[in-house]
Amino acid sequence: MLETYDWNALSGSERDRLLRRPAQDDATRVEQGAADIIARVRREGDGAVRSITAEIDGIVIEKLRVEPETIAAALDQCEPVLRRALVQARDNVRTFHGAQLGQPSSVVTVPGVVCERRVLPLESVGMYVPAGSAPLASSVIMQAVPAALAGCARRVLCSPPQADGRPDPAILAAAALCEVDEVYAVGGAQAIAAMAFGTESIAPVDKLFGPGNAWVAAAKRLVAQAPDGVPCDLSAGPSEVLVVADQSADPAFVAADLLAQAEHGADSQVLLVTTSAALAGQVAGELSRQGYNLSRAEIVMQCLATSPALVVKTLDDAFDVVNRYAPEHLILQVVEPRRWLERVRNAGSVFLGPWTPEALGDYCSGTNHVLPTGGHARHSSGLGVADFCKSITVQEATPAGLEQLAASATALAAVERLDAHGQSVRVRLARLRAGAA
Repeated sequence: MLETYDWNALSGSERDRLLRRPAQDDATRVEQGAADIIARVRREGDGAVRSITAEIDGIVIEKLRVEPETIAAALDQCEPVLRRALVQARDNVRTFHGAQLGQPSSVVTVPGVVCERRVLPLESVGMYVPAGSAPLASSVIMQAVPAALAGCARRVLCSPPQADGRPDPAILAAAALCEVDEVYAVGGAQAIAAMAFGTESIAPVDKLFGPGNAWVAAAKRLVAQAPDGVPCDLSAGPSEVLVVADQSADPAFVAADLLAQAEHGADSQVLLVTTSAALAGQVAGELSRQGYNLSRAEIVMQCLATSPALVVKTLDDAFDVVNRYAPEHLILQVVEPRRWLERVRNAGSVFLGPWTPEALGDYCSGTNHVLPTGGHARHSSGLGVADFCKSITVQEATPAGLEQLAASATALAAVERLDAHGQSVRVRLARLRAGAA
């Protein structure tokens, strides 16, 4: 558990090995299986969705769409403590994401030429909410709130059915709270296929969102690659956290953060990077003490069995590791953590100081928990309002503006050997000159 390595003594290949994400041993089988499911849904529609759900989950779905009164009832019957938590999470996510609303812009590039950018919402979005070993009610909020702020007219939610044929009550309650009334009791790759290509009950959407297991992730990749498919938000893989800690860190806090991420799944990855070998040993002891009491202890221990602690000489070395690994979640338990924030170049979401557990970001601080994994934080961002929007550029030229740009446009058309482009400018210039004469 949490084997310790001296980072500065490792070779390049050894460093690569320790920072490599866990391999998906059955990736080829999952990809082919997801492709087969998508093909069946495209051929057979609702019938395929029902039969695949019965085959895989052993659940018979009578109605795919959840009645609006059932969704409303879930919120009415929600335990007061949970309802208050959902409300606070929704409100904080709304406050944070409300500041991200894109603003239209209009500039005069040369006299007589106005260029504009209009920001418009996607008309129809599909949101997937997992509920296998854990019903992720918070994921409803993380997707539905920014979609609503963007102004998406149609928000579709799919979540796996429970034994009674309906999604988990907590997920339905969150949907009601976020005013999502188009909910379907469909999970897995079949849900992704149904939202992407449509069935008798589910009209297709313009873009897909949400986390999921390997089957869901494979289905999202496949529908995004299809010529008539739809784009997706992120290719989210197994969850991951990297904790940077110095000698000031509380080993109990560090261990708690590592365990919180490890319980997501055996294929999750948790890393500790520290300037203190003594702290690494103390954290290992805390992991044993805290970990065995958890309800998902077996999953946690499987994850920790492949999780390293890297001892570095300096915090500068630690942030070199951070930017090389590009973690989904980055926790800084160091002296003056904000001072080190400028060293962070690659991370999905950062948690500063000992009193900011990653669970706050997962649930209710206000930031989004749909984040890039697998090193994609080098080039991608977490989910935000902009992901639910598109922009349209507009340009308008007066006769004077056309004359300002005519020479450049015709010269570039000539070098690219696109005669009609240049001609479209010249015929207008000729008309202007004829009128002036």
